Amino acid sequence: MPDLELDHGIPRFLDQLIKTLQVERTSEPSQSLRISGPSGGGPAASEIAVTAALHGRELSQQGFTVDQVVHDYGDLCQAITGLAAEHGVPIDIDEFRTLNRCLDNGIADAVTEYVFQRDSLRENRSVKAFNERLGFLAHELRNLIHTASLAVMAIKAGNVGASGATAAMLDRSLIGMRNLVDRSLADVRVTAGMPSRAQLISLADFVADAKISASLEAQMRDCKFTVGDVDLELALDVDREILLSAIGNLLQNAFKFTQPRTEVSLNAYAAADRIRIDVEDHCGGLSAEAAEEMFLPFRQSGEDRSGLGLGLAICRRSVEANNGVLRVRNIPHSGCVFTIDLPRHLLT
Repeated sequence: MPDLELDHGIPRFLDQLIKTLQVERTSEPSQSLRISGPSGGGPAASEIAVTAALHGRELSQQGFTVDQVVHDYGDLCQAITGLAAEHGVPIDIDEFRTLNRCLDNGIADAVTEYVFQRDSLRENRSVKAFNERLGFLAHELRNLIHTASLAVMAIKAGNVGASGATAAMLDRSLIGMRNLVDRSLADVRVTAGMPSRAQLISLADFVADAKISASLEAQMRDCKFTVGDVDLELALDVDREILLSAIGNLLQNAFKFTQPRTEVSLNAYAAADRIRIDVEDHCGGLSAEAAEEMFLPFRQSGEDRSGLGLGLAICRRSVEANNGVLRVRNIPHSGCVFTIDLPRHLLT
């Protein structure tokens, strides 16, 4: 074990236990509380409290579990009583009370500090992850705003037409900002555990709304976009905005990675007691590694690394928030199909 762990750990506790027992045999036994603390602990820090807290901190930093922190002291109790029995040395009632008081105070202070350190570490990790996501979000939004500003300046100067490449760049930037905001709002609602605003909606109307927002992006990507017919009787009981954001994410991902001048398709249909919504692209297929990791946050594959790498992670959480399942199926040498699987309902 590291020297510091030995210094603050069980060997130090044994020294303090011996010191406590010795003081209790003097004319002022109450002075032993300065070393071991009263039963149930107390506001004033005893020697055992200080070293036990350091011990708990070090065990936390070394990756021990809270169970191991407790058993650390429990094993010590068994070792002391077992050794006494082995050597035929009786432990009287007062000595046993002292042993239990020291162990109780040591365990309490070690565990308290251990939990504090563990919670602090979790909080620091959470803050770091949040700051990282916020930084990526701000960076992407700044780039889109910068591109849109340049396009507006060029159009206002009269150097370019309102229907040329510069105007198309402005459209792309505005669509990118809208998608980024929609995706972020959906992520906030799902992550924060806000109550679902589920309602019964027409599947055909829902797909039609997704088609409207995706068609413009398909045109700008020079990509063919097809939408299959939908049974007018089918319905979904979902939070419309969250699920629409999920579909938007899947379509953005498909337009981003499908090969030039290929097709992206959107199809919604019933399968037994389920409704499935498929988004198929022609990206060329997925590797086994990409299929496993693509739903993890901040993971990106392919040559186009624009974006945060959060879209599919947010999409999965959004689908699960609507009691659905999101899967991906690879079509070798062709592309992949993302499927949202939801409970089936009928319009009444």
